[in-house]
Amino acid sequence: MLMTSGVKYGLGRTMPHLAGVILGFGLMIALVGLGLDILFQRFPQILPIMRVVGSIYMVWLALKIALAKPIGEVEAGGRPIGFLAAAGFQWINPKAWVMALSALAAYADVVDGYTSSVLFIAALCALIAIPCSGVWLLFGASLSRLLKDPRVTRPFNWTMAALLVASIAPTLFE
Repeated sequence: MLMTSGVKYGLGRTMPHLAGVILGFGLMIALVGLGLDILFQRFPQILPIMRVVGSIYMVWLALKIALAKPIGEVEAGGRPIGFLAAAGFQWINPKAWVMALSALAAYADVVDGYTSSVLFIAALCALIAIPCSGVWLLFGASLSRLLKDPRVTRPFNWTMAALLVASIAPTLFE
């Protein structure tokens, strides 16, 4: 999603999206680690519902990517995903849930200093997300000139859409 936004809107206009992903993911880890998991333990049916809703949303996004117009044809009124939408998306993103729960399960110190370990994990994951997510944005922004040609854009968009859909599969079958 960041790469596609980088292609369509450039580096500067996609920065709020990047910040939303980074801070939204860190906040999600902190809140889940500090007690939201109790809600999921009490109502275990919430997670599968979130997984399905998130997957449907990602398929919808993949369809939008696949059918997107070449950069030269993008309407002037278009705008990238904003900070709050990107931060909120983390809560229905199945991949974010898998990473968050895995990090907490593997590294949270349940015996001594649980709260500080959860906050450290959240901060560390947010810091790690900067270069990991930033690379996708930079890659997209650097491809924008090449992708003005519809003969290149259409196969690229369909490939990116297929990869996005494929990335959902592991979360659906766990």
